[in-house]
Amino acid sequence: MTPRSLTGTVHLVAVIARRDRVRLALWLRCLTAFTLASVAALPGLYPEAVDRQARAVLVQNPGTRAISGPGYGLDDYTFGAMVGHEYLSWVAVFVALMSIFTVVRHTRLEEEAGRAELIRASRVGRHAMTTAALAVAVGANAVLAVLLAVGIGSLGIADVGWEGSVLFSAAVASTGVVFAAVAAVAVQVNASARGANGLAGAVLVLAYTLRAAGDMAALGGNALSWLSPIGWAQQTRVYVDDRWWPLGLSAVAVGALVAAAYALSTRRDVGASLVPPRPGRAHARDGLTTPLGLAWRLHRSSVAWWSLAVGLFAVGYGTLATEVERFVSEMSVIEDAVADLGGTIIDAWLAIITLVFAVLATVFAVVATVRARSEEVSGRAEALLATTSRRRWLASHLVVALAGSALLMVLTGVGLGVSVASSLGDGAYVTRVLGAALAHVPAIWLVIGITVALYGVAPRITPLAWAVVAYAGIVGWLGQLLQFPQWALDLSPLGHTPLLPAEGMRWAPLVVLAVAAVALVVVGQVTFARRDIHSTA
Repeated sequence: MTPRSLTGTVHLVAVIARRDRVRLALWLRCLTAFTLASVAALPGLYPEAVDRQARAVLVQNPGTRAISGPGYGLDDYTFGAMVGHEYLSWVAVFVALMSIFTVVRHTRLEEEAGRAELIRASRVGRHAMTTAALAVAVGANAVLAVLLAVGIGSLGIADVGWEGSVLFSAAVASTGVVFAAVAAVAVQVNASARGANGLAGAVLVLAYTLRAAGDMAALGGNALSWLSPIGWAQQTRVYVDDRWWPLGLSAVAVGALVAAAYALSTRRDVGASLVPPRPGRAHARDGLTTPLGLAWRLHRSSVAWWSLAVGLFAVGYGTLATEVERFVSEMSVIEDAVADLGGTIIDAWLAIITLVFAVLATVFAVVATVRARSEEVSGRAEALLATTSRRRWLASHLVVALAGSALLMVLTGVGLGVSVASSLGDGAYVTRVLGAALAHVPAIWLVIGITVALYGVAPRITPLAWAVVAYAGIVGWLGQLLQFPQWALDLSPLGHTPLLPAEGMRWAPLVVLAVAAVALVVVGQVTFARRDIHSTA
């Protein structure tokens, strides 16, 4: 690589930063707010050392370690150890997604849309676009690291000091940078932005799976944990041992991946990929001749991956049922919170866990709905709309979003219900948990309605739907435990769903949510049919 190949990088960085100023700001605000709110809640949830040690006992369960982390500092489970062990991996996953989407959006998606070829025709070096995208991703991770370090360090929580907060933030950012580099390689291999996102996402899933398998096998993790960038971040043992050296592995990985991305980019043409698209059939299947068949073809990989992940996590959480009652009974704060829901401790725990899975299904629902926006921006929608009506085309994506989110809640109910029933020896939990999961479907569909209404009225502000998801996540995760006021719970679409099986069934809110969802979908359909098609983001 020569300096000439980087010509124009600074200008491209400025352009990308301007285009993504709202998108990245939303990512940074949501990640920072969720992390700080979660950490700030700990002293109220675990006020005494005995409460934290009760939590440490639950954390030693292999299923919990697979979900959270390797388990360290459990002999004296301080607030710092809790933050590093239970929060770091989750924040790192979302930061990795932010980095992947940023790099793919400004490299492969630009080539797919034809804009990269126009840019490269001017005084722009071969590696300038890749470098600029990586620079913006690194910058976003650096800003997030500063926000988290200052925010967490300023909370003044015992055993959550400044040095550990800086290391926590650096570990999170290092994971994001690694996956930005992974995305830079993925865009060389795949001919589409969707494929590049899928490949980079598969690497992220593999990294999480390796980390989970290693941490589940032994306290502190084993060799498998060290094969994952997420594992490297957690092996810093932040707030306990504060080891910086594992982040050196991330630096080495970033250097190797970026060098590979540059080398691979010189072996392909603009718009092409190293792995050519697989030749299709001479004649399309009957299903592909309809908008719904094409929409399913575009979404099926996403539906499959989400279904697998949700099913596995639901089964994993269900294995904790035998220990939850003892854990909650030893902690008066959490016991009081779940008692407000009614029912048994197990019922209250299932209600909260099901709500968390409903938030995940809402994330999928928004991802599937905004796919229509990406199809429009790429120009592919305009060609399709020459052969079919606008409402039918948009409805095809909505059907996948509506049915897919409902499927995820069915998998949540079945996976969690079967696992809990097996652990407790009570088969009645299968139908009870399935009913609790399905009760959230109207609220999830309401979020789809909000998203499609934004898309129809003003497509550029469609990303605001993510603010609804983020708020629902914060309220769902912390609302019951921190006793949020009722008006704050009511602002979340999921806040109107009866929390089965702890609460009794209430049909009226579900009917209202469903009617509102239908009305918003109609608004989105009508406004989309009347506005112009936009081929630029």
